[in-house]
Amino acid sequence: MSRVLLVAVILALAGCGGGYSPPRDLDNACSITRERPKYLRAMERVERRWGVPVHVQMAMIHQESKFVGNARTPHRYVLGIIPMGRQSSAYGYAQAIDGTWDDYRRATGNRGARRDDIRDATDFMGWYMTQTREKLGIPLTDARNQYLAYHEGHAGFARRSYNSKGWLLAVADRVDQRAATYRGQLMSCRR
Repeated sequence: MSRVLLVAVILALAGCGGGYSPPRDLDNACSITRERPKYLRAMERVERRWGVPVHVQMAMIHQESKFVGNARTPHRYVLGIIPMGRQSSAYGYAQAIDGTWDDYRRATGNRGARRDDIRDATDFMGWYMTQTREKLGIPLTDARNQYLAYHEGHAGFARRSYNSKGWLLAVADRVDQRAATYRGQLMSCRR
């Protein structure tokens, strides 16, 4: 009898997954929030604390990590075969780099924050986007320009470094479009 119980426990734990897998339907905000209610609670908390709308947070996280909690940048290779480390230190839902993450932890006093925790990752994004609004005047509802400033950093955005990157402008347009789509979906499923 105890062997059957042990097998049942192992199968139950295996079915839980690693905790870092993305929601099944990334194109549907209602599906995401139904499948992962803690995501919605974390984003609503950030909306209350920092003023960043849920749909903007969702669109940014979709672009940065596709909701994979332990996402990392790809490895770089020399001669196509010799690994030379990752493209950057970006990690987690928000793809925050080491230095900016450390700035966030110091500024907020959240020393134990982890980039692979949705609550901490969304709080980081709220903090960063609020800094963007204060430094660059970009409204928290402007997903396109918030994304450009997020990707290029505040100094890069101020220099307009994105203007020489057509691919990045196209990505920012997609983030803006996804934010609008998520906004409409959230309005319908919250009723």
